[in-house]
Amino acid sequence: MFSWWHDADRTARKSLVAASLGWMLDSFDVMLYALVLLAVRNELGIDAATAGSLQSLTLLASAAGGLIFGVLADKWGRTRALMLSVLVYSVFTAACGFAQTVAQLAVFRIFLGFGMGGEWASGAALVSETWKEKDRGKALGFMQSSWAIGYALAAIVNYLVQDVAGLGWRAVFFVGVLPAFYAYWVRRSVKEPAMWTAEKAKPTRVSLGEAMGGPMLRITLAVTLMNACTMFAWWGLNSWIPSYLRATPDTGGIGLSNAAMNWFIVVMQVGMWFGYVTFGYVSDSVGRRKTYVGYLVAAAALVLAYAYTTTPWALLALGPVVAFFGTGYFSGFGAVTAELYPTAVRATAQGITYNVGRVASAAAPWMVGSVAQTNGYPSALSITAVAYLLAAAFWVVIPETKGRAIQ
Repeated sequence: MFSWWHDADRTARKSLVAASLGWMLDSFDVMLYALVLLAVRNELGIDAATAGSLQSLTLLASAAGGLIFGVLADKWGRTRALMLSVLVYSVFTAACGFAQTVAQLAVFRIFLGFGMGGEWASGAALVSETWKEKDRGKALGFMQSSWAIGYALAAIVNYLVQDVAGLGWRAVFFVGVLPAFYAYWVRRSVKEPAMWTAEKAKPTRVSLGEAMGGPMLRITLAVTLMNACTMFAWWGLNSWIPSYLRATPDTGGIGLSNAAMNWFIVVMQVGMWFGYVTFGYVSDSVGRRKTYVGYLVAAAALVLAYAYTTTPWALLALGPVVAFFGTGYFSGFGAVTAELYPTAVRATAQGITYNVGRVASAAAPWMVGSVAQTNGYPSALSITAVAYLLAAAFWVVIPETKGRAIQ
């Protein structure tokens, strides 16, 4: 099962570890907000729509960060861009703990999002260029799976800091500065991919317009819109699940304690991790398109079941399955875009197709929060099921890329 890991060289393995740790810590920092949201709202006097808007601002900033860091990764190198993005999001996560007003929190979340968006474009390019075609899906699946680990760690830290130590939500954010130390290890230990180094030495290189426009424009648009729908669904769902579980039944929630909610989230991340990893294996076997469509259609059906289930034990059982299909597909995006676009502009192209989609997804936390406030959580969470189905429909245009050698 893990022969692909042992067959890879030291550079490839170290690159995967670096990108995975960066993505795990990215998830850890970003998702702290969703976990402490109820406490933040109570202290700062924020309503549901405003709370969703703050998360939307973070996503908009991450879109800008992804675009800029994608360009920097192509110009300066994958590891340098990765290191800088980690420093940005870790420093501004800690800064959130000092916020005294909604405006201050918004500013800190914007800068945090900027760093968050940059990490994925740098890490995905780094892994794509150091792993062989036959194992690329599995490697990127393991990289993506670290998001689930980071989310679970965030829930555990939230529980330990707030429930065990009684230090409050501000201290939870202060823990988020720790990933800054990881950036030092990346700078000292991880080399730039040989493929990128060789490309930089060429006298003439493929332009971004040549790579993404012309005959590729239709595919580029479909990939971007597909990703916009998947990210809309993911952020709309996961930004509000903690609040849904914590809210009292008279407000449409389940009424769990903070401690119980955190452990429900941890259990969900187990399913999420297996979803990410399994997607890599399945897509390397049967292809990107079939795997994507299967996961997305299953996610739509399962989200509807989750949204209209009010029994805690049933939600506990459904959670990992929803997370398995409702997030696993993200493992395929790095592979698909790496196989569509050349090395000279790969990180930029990945940054554009991933983060322009994120602009559209930025509306999700606000929209779901607004609908939850007026029509209740079940109706609000059901919006994400529609987005999953729309994402699956775009695969009519996107070609199968399994097995393509990257250029």
